Amino acid sequence: MKTKFQTSNLQCLGSTPAPGVAGRASRPAVRSGTAVAFREFSRITGVFREGAKNHTRGGCAPHAFTLVEILVVVVLMSLIVLALMAVFSSTQAAFRASITQTDVLEGGRSVMGLIKSDLEPMAPSFGVSNGAVNFYANTNIYQYQSGSAPLVQSLAGSAQTRTNVLENFFILTRQNTMWTGTGYIVNSASTNYFNPLYRFSISTNVMAQNVPAMLYTNFLNTSFTNMSHLMDGVVHLTVRACDPNGYWMTNVYEFYGGRTVTNRNAWFSMPVLGEVGFYMFSNTLPASVEIQLGLLEDRTLQRAESIPVANVRSNYLAQQAGKVHLFRQRVWIRNVDPSAYQ
Repeated sequence: MKTKFQTSNLQCLGSTPAPGVAGRASRPAVRSGTAVAFREFSRITGVFREGAKNHTRGGCAPHAFTLVEILVVVVLMSLIVLALMAVFSSTQAAFRASITQTDVLEGGRSVMGLIKSDLEPMAPSFGVSNGAVNFYANTNIYQYQSGSAPLVQSLAGSAQTRTNVLENFFILTRQNTMWTGTGYIVNSASTNYFNPLYRFSISTNVMAQNVPAMLYTNFLNTSFTNMSHLMDGVVHLTVRACDPNGYWMTNVYEFYGGRTVTNRNAWFSMPVLGEVGFYMFSNTLPASVEIQLGLLEDRTLQRAESIPVANVRSNYLAQQAGKVHLFRQRVWIRNVDPSAYQ
């Protein structure tokens, strides 16, 4: 038997839900004038009395997180933070490397450009042989004898080594009525800086007595305090004179006083550390000059300067071959006299 109920004046039962479950279930409104079966009405009124069940945890009310769940979340968050830190560290290292490379390239190109501008206008003195020096280069042999030895570095991935050589050189130029002597030297025995590069420059009128022979003498006798300090961290600096055919001028024909001579106006010393020193006089000039410059990176230079013991510093730098940036450029001499090679 089905019983029909008049619901025109029916009001919702169980308007106050069970404690702790208020607001969990929506309370369906029974439309006026609608007949509802007894069983359906009983289910609806039961919902009002007991509240809606939470089916997410087996019909029970939600509980707090367990210790295992918290530990899992902490581990996952730690992994994410570590991954972000690794990405940030690699990005920061790449940024520092790019800045270091930019600084080294800027400094190296500036020095190479300065040396190039001094070499190109090199001029002959047209004096007697063994008189005024047009072009001179030699290794820092005296500094090597009294100070630190040449820096020998191990090449990465091989058993070979690379010897860094430092040379000082002098250039004679003339512009109108002025003779100018320019020299470059690295003070490998400096205690204030690590391998600072200095530039010497002096000018005098062509009418002065014993010019330009005295310019070279002044270069040899001038202290570093009277020179311009260009940069630090120079571990390799060499210049090689080349003939009009582009060959490195090391050929010898005669021996005289422990030195060798290729022609009447050029003297070449015996090779030292793979490099050949020379003097050029009168009308002899090289047709071209090859410059080699090796610079340490800033961070490696700062680390080397912080090591007070010379032997410990040399051992440290011996393993830093990858931190040395090498520059090489060939400069053509405009005032070369072809008759000097005939």
